[in-house]
Amino acid sequence: MRLAAILHDRVRPDSGPDDLDVLEQVAAVESALRSLGWRVSTLPCDLDLATLTERLRRDPPDLCFNLVESLGGHGRLAPVVPGLLESLGVRFTGAGSSAMFAATHKTLAKRLLRAAGVPTPDWLDAAALADPLATAAPGRWIIKSVWEHASRGLDEDSVVEIAGGTDADRARTLANALRPRLGSLGGEGFVERYVHGREFNVAVLAGRVLPLAEMVFRGYAEGRPRVVGFRAKWDPAATAYHDTVREFLAESEPELARSIADVVSRCWSLFGLRGWARVDLRIDDGGTPWVIDVNANPCLSPDAGFAAAVAEAGLSFADAIAQIIEDAE
Repeated sequence: MRLAAILHDRVRPDSGPDDLDVLEQVAAVESALRSLGWRVSTLPCDLDLATLTERLRRDPPDLCFNLVESLGGHGRLAPVVPGLLESLGVRFTGAGSSAMFAATHKTLAKRLLRAAGVPTPDWLDAAALADPLATAAPGRWIIKSVWEHASRGLDEDSVVEIAGGTDADRARTLANALRPRLGSLGGEGFVERYVHGREFNVAVLAGRVLPLAEMVFRGYAEGRPRVVGFRAKWDPAATAYHDTVREFLAESEPELARSIADVVSRCWSLFGLRGWARVDLRIDDGGTPWVIDVNANPCLSPDAGFAAAVAEAGLSFADAIAQIIEDAE
């Protein structure tokens, strides 16, 4: 019987809900793999790569199912595990190291999107904001982490509005807003023009765009920032957790559906993604889809968006895992 090793972030008993969620993913994937006839082992991963390498060599799996989103709590190290598996010649699911790096480094991803003509909002990183000649247009900007996933450090108050002064004054205002947040952002952040529009989180399975999921901000006042932030994802005591709900786009908007699916497919090809992925977009008042994130390794928990899109497409979770495996290299 074939052996699949599930690789995942090592978690601690005091880990937060975003980190502990990977154990839900492991359980779901393990159940699906066993139903497909695989033997399964699990390998928690941390900064001790020598031990991971030794275990893979001692009991070589036929496949590694890679769920690693960070190492030692650092999202920037997510590409290390695919790189290690490539160096060992082990077949594994999901994005390769180059694709993982390009998608995980959010400002690099935006440069690649912009170069390919895929709409993505304007942005300024810390270095650009420190430039004496930096300019920033008036309006709303949102503060984000360069590397971290799961909306870490992101919430409604991440949206900053700047209006008066010169371009340089506005850039300084943004720099001053970004600086104190760097600790919660994993040490590196940037600001992005905020698009106040509809948000879609679109799952892709082995290159197939799944039904389009819209995040609906129920009961939000017109000017209230619409952000799927950390509390909206992970804090059941927060109002945003209950007022941010997922709905699938109705057939009554075919032009919008085609436009979104086209942009998502371009992202899949541009980054060289494999297995599964998610592209997050905002739709402005003119109907333009703006890519705000490309996630090469999105959550596979049963209650998360990817599983919901799989079900909406009429597939079982095991069907999706089988297709992810077929797309592995």
